[in-house]
Amino acid sequence: MENNLEKIVSWAKRRGFVIPGSEIYGGLSGIYDFGPYGLALKNNIKKLWWKTFVDDRDDIVGIESAILMNRKVWQASGHEKGFIDELVECKKCNKRFKADDISDMKCSKDGDHEFANPREFNTMFKAAETYLRPETAQGMFTNFKQVLETSRKKIPFGIAQIGKSFRNEINTKDFLFRIREFEIAEIEYFVKPGDDEESFEKWLKDWEKFILDLGIKKENLKTHEHPKESLSHYSKKTIDLNYLFPFGEKELAGVANRTDFDLKSHEEKSGKDLKYFSEETKEKYWPYVIEPTLGIERLMLAVICDAFEETEARTTTTEAVTEKEITLHFKPSLAPVKIAIFPLVKKLSKEAQEVYTELAKCWKDIEYDETGSIGRRYRRQDEIGTPFCITIDFETLKDKKVTVRDRDTMKQERIAITDLKNFLFEKLS
Repeated sequence: MENNLEKIVSWAKRRGFVIPGSEIYGGLSGIYDFGPYGLALKNNIKKLWWKTFVDDRDDIVGIESAILMNRKVWQASGHEKGFIDELVECKKCNKRFKADDISDMKCSKDGDHEFANPREFNTMFKAAETYLRPETAQGMFTNFKQVLETSRKKIPFGIAQIGKSFRNEINTKDFLFRIREFEIAEIEYFVKPGDDEESFEKWLKDWEKFILDLGIKKENLKTHEHPKESLSHYSKKTIDLNYLFPFGEKELAGVANRTDFDLKSHEEKSGKDLKYFSEETKEKYWPYVIEPTLGIERLMLAVICDAFEETEARTTTTEAVTEKEITLHFKPSLAPVKIAIFPLVKKLSKEAQEVYTELAKCWKDIEYDETGSIGRRYRRQDEIGTPFCITIDFETLKDKKVTVRDRDTMKQERIAITDLKNFLFEKLS
């Protein structure tokens, strides 16, 4: 399984999905850039998340809060004192590790590590007189009253946000799983105290459904409830959705019951009234908050792991091929490229360009490729997860039909050019 991660890392760089940050200068630990296909995949995940939880619902509104916030926010939220990991350092190799990560690890210098006593380490990045935010939640709490008044929502309702977050990880590892700059998609859903447990269970089901709808295999998704002694300072209950990565079962997403901790704390520290007033019952109270949250890069990595397949050569080429082939079985809605257009030979470029131009009016995530053998072009598209390849051949000049190849089944169908849009709309919807 670990070997599979190495193959994924190699593929991701070679195909322009994920690139080590500042690579020409030796890189920077835990920092990655996203190439054209990686950015497209990431954006498709975010768009689908936003459509599912904001556009298609009338009880959730979106905001974008600042990365930098007044330091008092992080004091009130408990992060300045509570956002702590235990750091241990090996006296032999001088490498630092999270205390949770040191089981069965060998020292690069001489066999077993010799660790110094653990010490506390705040994993927020210091930025002048404040911190780069380690999560997006606090911007939703500090803006709660303003959003409530301008959106004219009533309890229950939610605030959604996708945004950059930063954590000064003691040591980064496992590709995109633990990195220092990342995006979080989360919702703060405000409910009446007493309704929180029912809401929690509903959100857990909705969160799991969203992840499975991305194409994640159900057998690779597990739930883990945090025991009371390991709950965060704000949490009454937290359940993680873990994914079976190549490096083991790890947290992918989660749902937390934050109670009224955040609004109450910010009211106390800021002196501003952050209670909700119900016009119907004339009650005034701090709402409880259910927080479903997920990391975009972790989810992207899980999508890639589930879609990644290495097989013996599936495609016939004019060259001798001995290496294995890689196919990414992305759901069409997530695929960075939906359709690829090929002329069988360059002599047919004019006809192929006409088909490309017509389809590009309906789909922007479409590519045209006339370089190399047709087998090599199929392989390139399989490696980036393109669901359908369309080939214009000499028969097209006679019957006005094209060959459509399905990525997963490799079945080829002759489809009339006049029927092509309807065919693709049905397949890609």
